Amino acid sequence: MATTVAAPRRRKQNLVPGDKAIVASPSAWFVWFGMAAFLILLIGILSTVVVDSFGRQWFANWLPQEWTASWYGQGWERFDLGHVITVTVLVAVVVVVVSVLIGTPAAYLLARKNFPGKKAINLLFLLPVIIPPITFGIPLATLMYSWGLGRTVLAVILVNLVPSVPFVILTMTPFIEQINPAIESAAKMCGASILKVFTKVLAPLLVPGILAAAILVLVRTVGMFELTFLVSGPQSDTLVVSIYRAMTSAGGSEARQLVSAMAVLYTGTMLVILIAALRFVNPTQLVARVRDNPDD
Repeated sequence: MATTVAAPRRRKQNLVPGDKAIVASPSAWFVWFGMAAFLILLIGILSTVVVDSFGRQWFANWLPQEWTASWYGQGWERFDLGHVITVTVLVAVVVVVVSVLIGTPAAYLLARKNFPGKKAINLLFLLPVIIPPITFGIPLATLMYSWGLGRTVLAVILVNLVPSVPFVILTMTPFIEQINPAIESAAKMCGASILKVFTKVLAPLLVPGILAAAILVLVRTVGMFELTFLVSGPQSDTLVVSIYRAMTSAGGSEARQLVSAMAVLYTGTMLVILIAALRFVNPTQLVARVRDNPDD
C-alpha cells in the first residue's frame, strides 16, 4: 500500500500583535527614489547659494578658502535693499488688504445667491489664477503706461490685484458654503440687518478662512515676478525683481556673490512666511472644522 507523504508546510512568521510586514512594490521604490533625488538636488542647490553668499574666494576647491559676511552689507548698500524691502512690504500689505475687502463680499454673494451667468462669472474669476501671468500681464502693462502709471508703486499694486482678488474669491467661496445658512436666518429673525449679520455673526466664523486666503495671497504677491517686472522701475521694484536686475547686471563674480546674498535673504523671508502659513493656518483643516461643526 502506497503511502503519501505530506509536503512540509512553510513555517509562518511569528509577528508581534500590531506589527505589519512591509513589502514595497517596485513602483513605491521608484517614487521614494524620485523624492530622495529631488530633495538631495534641492538641498544641494540651496547649500551652494548659502555657501557662495559667505565665501570670498571659491574657485578650485569644494569650499571657499575664506569666509565673510560682508556680501550682505555690500548688497544692502549697492542695491538699496532697505527701499526694496519697504516697497515689497507695502505692495504685499496693500494687495492683501484690498483683495480681502473685495474678495470676501464677492465670495459671499457667489456662495449664497443663485443668478443667471453664475458659472460664467466663476470661470472668469478662475482664468487669472490658472493661465500664465505673462498672457494678461502685457496688456495690463500697456494699459498702465498709457495711463501714465508705469514704473510706479501704484501700477505694481493694481496689476497684482488682478490675480489676487479672484484667488481670495476662489478660496473663500467653498469656505462660506460650509457654514450653515440657518445661523444667518436665525440672526435675521432676531432683527439683525444684513450688515450686522455679516459683521457680527459671519465675521468671527470667516476669520480663519480670511487669514488663510490672506497668507496665501501674501506669499503669491511677494513671489510674483512677471506682472511686477512689466510695470515696475528703479523706485518700485520688489525684492524678486531686484534680484533679477542684479543678476543680469554686469559685475563678474563679485556681483554673483552679492546676488547669492540677496537670494538667501529672499529665500529666508519666503520660508518664514510659509512656516507661518503651515503652522497657524491650514485651509483644508479649517474647512473640515466648519463642516464637522456647522453650529459652533
